[in-house]
Amino acid sequence: MEASAFEKRLAEETAYAEKVLREHLPEEEGLQREIMEAMNYSLLAGGKRLRPILMRATYQMCGGGLGSAIAHFMAAIEMIHTYSLVHDDLPAMDNDRYRRGRETTWYVYGETMGILAGDGLLNYAFETALQALLDKEDGQGKSKASGPERLLQMERCAAAFSVLARKAGIYGMIGGQVVDVMAEKRFGQAEKGQERAEDRLLFIHAHKTAALIQAAMMTGAILAGADREQVNAIEKCAYNIGMAFQIQDDILDVVGDSKELGKSTGSDAQNQKETYVTLKGLEQSKADVEALSKEAVEILDGFEGEHGFLKQLILTLIHRRK
Repeated sequence: MEASAFEKRLAEETAYAEKVLREHLPEEEGLQREIMEAMNYSLLAGGKRLRPILMRATYQMCGGGLGSAIAHFMAAIEMIHTYSLVHDDLPAMDNDRYRRGRETTWYVYGETMGILAGDGLLNYAFETALQALLDKEDGQGKSKASGPERLLQMERCAAAFSVLARKAGIYGMIGGQVVDVMAEKRFGQAEKGQERAEDRLLFIHAHKTAALIQAAMMTGAILAGADREQVNAIEKCAYNIGMAFQIQDDILDVVGDSKELGKSTGSDAQNQKETYVTLKGLEQSKADVEALSKEAVEILDGFEGEHGFLKQLILTLIHRRK
């Protein structure tokens, strides 16, 4: 796909993801309206909307057509991603006052409300995804199919919901965050061999970063009707994408331009943080990014559906400079 065509398509997909998210925002009303305000403040803080875009692109590659189910899940995964950022910023975690150029949720609304806003976003994400099972109309205002076809749609939604919940939970993103926190608490203690440190770091990257990318792409495939073999292939592809994305992030902290990145570089070394680069070295890290991205593209090329945009998006993300 040519660069100009890709940029145009990306802008369109980003705008659509933004529109879907805004359509699913909670109403700021009732005695508890402050938590809705805090949730919406977090959701509208900007961002690439990467996960819903990946979900929709995978859905289309796997033959997905019209319908509202995908929109509900697109909004839901962005809510889950946002809640994780809200909690990451808390004083008990990273203690960040700014994200994306503006004050973080906890700093604006207070630490207690920041915790509750994150909790609210996670729960509301599942409420939103479950609407896919309850809708009586498709995305075009027409009545949904009934009988066996409707049952098949419900089965797909249930399977997608199961993947979303697991990849976001203790066997996915939260599990990765837990191990990351535990690793920081143990900082300075003697490590029994590099192999253990490497296994731990790979676990953190796979769960904290790759799991939600897997959730996005697997959900898109499932809702489109992909079979088990195809969903498994997408899971592997998304794992590679997430791992390469995180390794590239570690690389950029070493060689990136702070002005281009929009943040200071060298923070990992300054904080003596264990990264892929510190364990593998810069050249091996670059080689692994290339190998992971190549395999991800080869997996996509095994699908018959159109995936030029999805392939270009993945390569752009993995080889980004900021």
